[in-house]
Amino acid sequence: MTIHQNLIAGEWIGSEATRNINPSDTNETVGLYASASAQDAADAIAAAKQAFPAWSRSGIWERHVILKKTGDEIMARKDELSALLAREEGKTLAEAIGETIRASQIFEFFAGEVLRLAGETIPSVRPNIGVEITRDPLGVIGIITPWNFPIAIPAWKIAPALCYGNTIVFKPADLVPACSWAIVEILHRAGLPKGVLNLVMGKGSVVGQAMLDSPDVAGITFTGSTGTGRRVASASIEHNRKFQLEMGGKNPMVVLDDADLNVAVEAAANSGFFSTGQRCTASSRLIVTGGIHDKFVTALTAKLETLVVDHAMKTGTHIGPVVDEKQLKTDIDYIEIGKREGAKLAFGGEVLKRDTPGFYLQPTLFTEATNQMRISREEIFGPVVSVIRVKDYEEALATANDTPFGLSAGIATTSLKHAIHFKRNADAGMVMVNLPTAGVDFHVPFGGRKGSSYGPREQGKYAGEFYTTVKTAYTFA
Repeated sequence: MTIHQNLIAGEWIGSEATRNINPSDTNETVGLYASASAQDAADAIAAAKQAFPAWSRSGIWERHVILKKTGDEIMARKDELSALLAREEGKTLAEAIGETIRASQIFEFFAGEVLRLAGETIPSVRPNIGVEITRDPLGVIGIITPWNFPIAIPAWKIAPALCYGNTIVFKPADLVPACSWAIVEILHRAGLPKGVLNLVMGKGSVVGQAMLDSPDVAGITFTGSTGTGRRVASASIEHNRKFQLEMGGKNPMVVLDDADLNVAVEAAANSGFFSTGQRCTASSRLIVTGGIHDKFVTALTAKLETLVVDHAMKTGTHIGPVVDEKQLKTDIDYIEIGKREGAKLAFGGEVLKRDTPGFYLQPTLFTEATNQMRISREEIFGPVVSVIRVKDYEEALATANDTPFGLSAGIATTSLKHAIHFKRNADAGMVMVNLPTAGVDFHVPFGGRKGSSYGPREQGKYAGEFYTTVKTAYTFA
């Protein structure tokens, strides 16, 4: 098989490779992808540093054309790229198509944002002096992305970094290199100068650590686990480096007595179980008031019975496999923890066999959970959801906010009063009313509070707050 190489200083290099395995069929190798060394990472950082002066002063039309070409090609190849995504990550083909389209839209948005770059010109408090406030690119940006959204998350980091004139060293998750390689290859052919975008695939302990250790990396944007996020923060402080972290979530969805039952069930099922529950925005805590609790559990269980768990590429599949054996073991361990803690296993929890060997797990629903149980406090990152019974809205809100995380929160209600109060008082960066907590737009800010996020928001025009630094210039006339 052909080895898909790393891109460093405009050259494709690398001879040692690892196999990218399909979690829907572990007999299938999606492709061979090069593993970068620490020296490769150092070379990539040096190339990005050398390319920065020219790229940071490049014309906005040049950047616009490259980003626009990239968005257009991703859209034109959406069927091919979506199939690649489904094969390497395991989400259903329908979900993969949605994610691929979103990646295209992100590049389209920032292609337009390049042309909207602006500053401020204001008078000084002193006579005959003018003041200009502008945003300059930050420098070399280290980008580290996770495995659960292998084309969308790289897009929403790479596109703004290039839009605002930065150069990049990009390390995707080693579980899902294929979509990242495809994006980089498209950008390379779209006309990026050598060294502006460098791809270094491989282990985080090697490639990621080299990025953390380098004083030449001006900023790191990271999405992944809370533990690794803390390491990124610690290393960045040592180098006085700007850093942006998107980490875990233990997102609540509140269901009130007055909720539309069908709306509540659809939102809960989508949030908790689709994409195999492998979303940082997933609702893994369903906080349900007493009057609707039993009806909601019955209806949600009936919904789960209709969901088909199978090969991601198969027509009719609702939920694909867990991403790999390690994550499957984590999910199973937490199911056993939930049982030991005294929660009631109301549905699922079984490892499944299908026509092809893969990491298939039934969607799992616990009831009679408390908010102090580990399954209610720790991020599982799988199709495992707990139902917590509460007496009223006030207890529901308090329970929703009682978490070390604060990414997304949802409420199902027909009460305008409670909807407005929840939006104002939910301790989360994003709030959904009668909608799944997972599912956001590309042109508005994304991010959370507490242990979920640190630094400026991602996506939309708010992305500029991370990828630029403010300059204030005074002129005496």
